Order: sequence, then structure tokens, then C-alpha cells
Amino acid sequence: MPLEEDGPSWKKRADDIREIYEFREVLGTGAFSEVVLAEEKSTRKLVAIKCIAKKVLEGKENSIENEIAVLHKIKHPNIVALDDIYESGGHLYLIMQLVSGGELFDRIVEKGFYTERDASQLIRQILDAVKYLHDMGIVHRDLKPENLLYYSLDEDSKIMISDFGLSKIESSSSVMSTACGTPGYVVLISRLCGYPPFYDENDTKLFEQILKAEYEFDSPYWDDISDSAKDFIQHLMERDPKKRFTCEQALQHPWIAGDTALDKNIHQSQAFNATAVVRHMRKLQLGTSQDGSGQAMQESNGERLGCS
Repeated sequence: MPLEEDGPSWKKRADDIREIYEFREVLGTGAFSEVVLAEEKSTRKLVAIKCIAKKVLEGKENSIENEIAVLHKIKHPNIVALDDIYESGGHLYLIMQLVSGGELFDRIVEKGFYTERDASQLIRQILDAVKYLHDMGIVHRDLKPENLLYYSLDEDSKIMISDFGLSKIESSSSVMSTACGTPGYVVLISRLCGYPPFYDENDTKLFEQILKAEYEFDSPYWDDISDSAKDFIQHLMERDPKKRFTCEQALQHPWIAGDTALDKNIHQSQAFNATAVVRHMRKLQLGTSQDGSGQAMQESNGERLGCS
């Protein structure tokens, strides 16, 4: 089947994507895309293909091009990789590295034993990846448990950062001020106690808490957490950005680089809190991107957005 470059150098033209990949099952659906499990026919390699209906992107092309530009720049062992991009018929197809280990919060609930040391090792991987992104001038802007996936079902699987739909490449001529992501989440705190540091049914009051950095280590949920972990969190949650830890500083803290993370099981309180909280936090998600495309995509006319 003939292939040719069409438009931007990152995009390949395919008469029929199914001549290259055998589509299997749907892995998930989003506001304007569908992700399917597929096998590359020539190599038998399994991949995840993000299928995007071009009609939904009319007037919003900058959104997907921004995501693609970011993914093309990055290559890190803890970030889901973009392997290729095809245009075929009325769709764009992003060929992504397949990760099959499930979401972070699911493992909190399912795992029967979980310690601070487990959390420390997890956060170290995330910090290393975020430092890499920041060094590249990239901000993810939507880090949360749902976008942290395990590479495999193995007990010692590495963690992978996914979903760069709201990411932004830093510019010296502008300041990032768009409200995006899910308010309230702090991955480490959610991982240690099972609930987010900021919470209110009223969004205005919630944002006030976040801006003032108003949070507490509530008893009994934090009674068994080490002082070192709390000190680490306080440095990350510092309201003054000049005093707040950078990723490099965080990676050097004893709770990450040393041996102060405890081996005591903290799973029971985590699992109980996480199941209730994650449902509510998902309702609070703000799908807003730089140009408002998140809302526009969700308000599409309801046509089928996935692979056809």
C-alpha cells in the first residue's frame, strides 16, 4: 500500500490504516477520541492507537498539533511514547506505546500491602520524568492518578506519565495562566493517605484553599506517616514559588534519596479513602485548554468520534 508524506513532516498518509494495523478491542474513549488496542501487521507489535475524528477538530487544529509537538520532543522511560502518526480517511491516528498495567488509583485499592517506601519509589520516578520535561521547557498541566499508568501488571512495574492533551511548551513571551486539569489533586498526598489535600463542594472555596495552600495532616489518617514524608510534602506545597522545591531539590530529599521512608503498611486507610474520593475528584475535572478547545470538543454534536 502506498504511503506518502502529507502536510506536516510528522504526519503520514495511509489509504487504509487497517492495512497496516489489525484493530482489536477498544481500550477507552474520551471527549474527542477513542483508543484501541492494535497489532502492527509487519512486526506483530502491540500498540495503542488514539483515533481522532478530524471533523471534531475543525477550528481546533492547534490543540492536537500542540500535543503532537510535545510528544515528538520527548523520550523518557517513564513517559508513554508516540511512535508514529497517520492520516487516513476522516481520522488522525496517533500510534502510542502500549501500557497495560492499569491506573495508579486502581492499584491503591487492589494492593493488599503498601508502604511509604513504595510511595517514595513511585514519586521518584514521577519526579525524574517531570524534571526531564521541565528541562525540555514542557509543562504537563494535568498530572493526576488517572494519567499515571503502570507499564505492565508486574508487581515491580514502572510508572508511566500519559495524556499530554493539556501540556504546554514554555514560551519566553507569555505566562501560563489557563485553568486546566483537576483542582485539588496532589499525587503524593493522595498516595499516602488516600484523599486530596484540598476539598470543598464549592469550587470558589476550593480555589481559595489552593491559592492559600491551606491543608492539614489530619489525624488519624496521618498518624502513621513519618515526619520525613511530611517535611517533603511541606517543601513541595510551599506557597512561595521562590521557596518551593524544584524537581532537582525534591529528588535530593532524604525521603526520596535516603532511607527515611517507612516500611509500615499504610494500605487500609488509603484504600478506604481513595475509592470515595476519586469519584468526586473526577467530577471536578476542568477540561479547559489554552484556546478553550476542551469545552468545545465536549460540546460536539454527539457523532461517533472514534475509529471507523
